[in-house]
Formats: sequence, structure tokens, C-alpha cells
Amino acid sequence: MSTGISRIWMRLLVPFIALFLAVQLTGCGDSEADQRKAFIDFLQNTVMRSGEHLPGLSEDQKQKFGPYVSDYAILFGFSQQVNRAVDSGMKPVVDELSAIRSPQDYLTRRDALRQASGSLGVLTQQIQSAKSQADSSKAALKQPSELKTVYDNVYTKVVTQPAATLAPLLPALQALSQDAVQAGDFLQQQGANVSFNGSAIQFPTQEQANQYNTLMSNLSANAQALTQAQAALKNSFQ
Repeated sequence: MSTGISRIWMRLLVPFIALFLAVQLTGCGDSEADQRKAFIDFLQNTVMRSGEHLPGLSEDQKQKFGPYVSDYAILFGFSQQVNRAVDSGMKPVVDELSAIRSPQDYLTRRDALRQASGSLGVLTQQIQSAKSQADSSKAALKQPSELKTVYDNVYTKVVTQPAATLAPLLPALQALSQDAVQAGDFLQQQGANVSFNGSAIQFPTQEQANQYNTLMSNLSANAQALTQAQAALKNSFQ
């Protein structure tokens, strides 16, 4: 009798196992689709509306995005590099240069400007390296077409455009800051032989005046770097 009961249970158990496996398989498919949908929604409604400072992911978001967390890491990692370049590199130089409003300011701000601009060359290399790494990582991604279209647009906004802006801007800003520091060094060398009166400056010899005017001409020729950097900070990196 027990054998008969066992056979009945086995007949009931087989379809139950088959149903359980079917549910499990269906669940896995839905999970990936849900993860993809949640990630696309995040890219469209959060990342595309963010500035250059992208948000980090919460533990809940990491669970919801599943394997697509690594796709976001490409964007977030490059964004961090840009943030450092702008916040600790470009912005202090822009602030120092913007504060120069009279000839004497070249003298009084030269040390702070020299220190602020010292990292711009390194930051330029770091941004170029980060861009190359991001491009390589993106090229290796295997994304469904629905996600790829959205991701490509976000990538352009977060990686391609900032890199294209900073690549020529950081070296130009460094050159301008070096010219300003050089002007300050020249005035320091003159000591008491130079006198300041507001926006006017006076030298004892014409040769000294000519040297100063040459320095000012170099600064004027590269002044667009400051204007461009101010516009970039205002429009893109705030």
C-alpha cells in the first residue's frame, strides 16, 4: 500500500518540479529584462539630467541594475576624473586669473597662481588616459540595442563632450597662467624701481616698459583661454 501511495506522490511531484523549473527560468528572463529597464530609466531620467557630478549608486540600485552596474562604472569613473580636473585643477586657476584686475595683482597673486597651475599639465594627461580607458571599456560592452542607443547618448554627454572641451582648454589655461606668473616675476625683479597707481604702472626706463608691454601682449593674445574656461565652468561643470 505504501508503494501505491509513493507512486501517486511521484506522479504529482513530477509536474510540480517541471512547473517549478519553468517558473525559475521565466523569472531569470524577467529579472534581466527588469534590470535593463531599470538601468535605462536611470540613464534617461537621472544621469541625462545630472550635471558633470554623477551620482553614486545605492545598494538598492546595484541590486536593481545587476550586471549593468559595470556599464555605469565606466561613466562614473570618467566623471570622477573630470570632477577632479575641474574642481582641484581648473577652477582654482580660473579664480586666481579672474582676480587679476590691476598690474600690482600680477605681483601679489603670482605665488598662489604658480601653485594652482602646477597640476594642470598632469591633469591633461590624466584626462587623456581616462578617455582612452573609457573608450576601450565601452567598446568591449555587449549591450542589447535598446540599451545601447540610450547608453551611447549618455556616453557622449558624460565622456566625449567633456573630454573634447578639456583637452585643448587645460593646456591653454596653463600657458596663460604661466604668462601671468612670468609678469609677476618680472615686476618682483624690478623691486622699488616700479611704481603702481591703480591701473597705471610706471618704470624708470623705456627698456623696462618695453619688456612689460611684451609680457602684456603675450597675455592678451592668450586671454581667450580664461574666457573659455569661465564659460565652461558656468555652462557645463557646475
